[in-house]
Amino acid sequence: MHLCSLGGAAELNCPAAAARARRTWWPGHGGSRGGGSRFLCCSRSLSEGCPSAPRLHPHPLGGAAPSGGGASLVSLPRAPSYTEPAVAEYSKELDVAVRVVQMACSLCQGVQEALLGRGADQVKAKEDDSPVTVADWSVQAAVSWLLAESFPGERVSIVAEEDVRSLLEEEEQTGPLLDSVVSAVNGCLREAAAYGLTAAAPPEGGLGRREVLEAIGRCNSVGGPEGRHWVLDPVDGTLGFVRGDQYAVALALIDGGEVVLGVLGCPNYPMRREWLDYHHRYYRAAARVAPAAAAGGWHRGCVMYARRGAGEAWMQPLGPHRAAAAAARPVRVSTVDDPAAATFCEPVEKANSSHAFAAGLARSVGLRNRPLRVYSMVKYAAIARGDAEIFMKFGRSGYREKIWDHAAGVLIVQEAGGVVTDAGGRPLDFSRGIFLDGLDRGIVACSGASLHAKIIAAVDASWDSSEL
Repeated sequence: MHLCSLGGAAELNCPAAAARARRTWWPGHGGSRGGGSRFLCCSRSLSEGCPSAPRLHPHPLGGAAPSGGGASLVSLPRAPSYTEPAVAEYSKELDVAVRVVQMACSLCQGVQEALLGRGADQVKAKEDDSPVTVADWSVQAAVSWLLAESFPGERVSIVAEEDVRSLLEEEEQTGPLLDSVVSAVNGCLREAAAYGLTAAAPPEGGLGRREVLEAIGRCNSVGGPEGRHWVLDPVDGTLGFVRGDQYAVALALIDGGEVVLGVLGCPNYPMRREWLDYHHRYYRAAARVAPAAAAGGWHRGCVMYARRGAGEAWMQPLGPHRAAAAAARPVRVSTVDDPAAATFCEPVEKANSSHAFAAGLARSVGLRNRPLRVYSMVKYAAIARGDAEIFMKFGRSGYREKIWDHAAGVLIVQEAGGVVTDAGGRPLDFSRGIFLDGLDRGIVACSGASLHAKIIAAVDASWDSSEL
């Protein structure tokens, strides 16, 4: 996969831009909280070119958060070809969402490091009073707070995996667990300014128990076909998290039943494909022995993001927004369309999916490559940037897919050039509330339309003889 490296931030002052700046937005750059807007524009069309304007790119976080009406740009060797109505839509929402997920990933990294340091005998299941539960609750509370503060004029609706009632089920567990959650949330929110969300910083002294519980409790929406709903999976891939393996922080926005933006934070998924050959456990250990070995950030995770209709998906490294934005790059699916040459990405655990059918299908189409087994929505990230070509999930009888396990990843794959449908070739319906009901057998994601059609045909041919 060939990636395009971006240049640094630059400020644009084009004297010819005034009239057009009042009516044109560039993707990824929303209005500021102070009322000013971040416009990337010129009175001359992009095809004509402006002598004082650099080439632009559509990813958010192109520079510092705006204090007024100034534009903040990063150069790219080409100009996007978006139409005017499309580029204005959801620009601020995507900008905020990327920053929020960056902060959530930083929180998770700290909790995971502490968890792994305690030893395997103290690693517990997600339902128990354990550090992984701290990560789930802390991310949910922090994201809820940040979204509410970033959009103060809205009644922010959030569909999320965790229910605040389960945090309070047993009074004797609430004290120490809730205190750990409050501490982690405040540690995260104190970094808001570094990530360009100064207005979302917590009050002096931080949030208390009541504020944290209220933030978690606000994530009680059930979604549906009307209105705007943020969809959050605070720690997707719990088992991977406790094992020090892959997991994801997933945030999407659904508007009118359609996913309109998606952000995937993958803290253990490195920026470059070849780095996957060095397992993250190895470089974590190596960094302890020789910290200088990790100084170059070769092991750093990534954040991927996309907006509906943009026709592009983007990836940036983890880190405060200025440095991360400068290193952002577009991602694109693989061009492989021969099933025999494709890499199949499948779930690690068998609890909610049938490996038997997927394995049989892989044999039937002649797949030669070893499957890529990763936890969580990292599978969607792998397809979006060309590390794999096929992901299939066929739930076991009685299992119902949840929207937070797919919304962000599906949109990112689609905007990167891939195709995601159910096994009958129909688009996934995110308008039915929490569950992805109505699926025809399962979910099929592929790197392109040609490969997708071949896999759908193979599913039909193999279904009657499957072991489901």
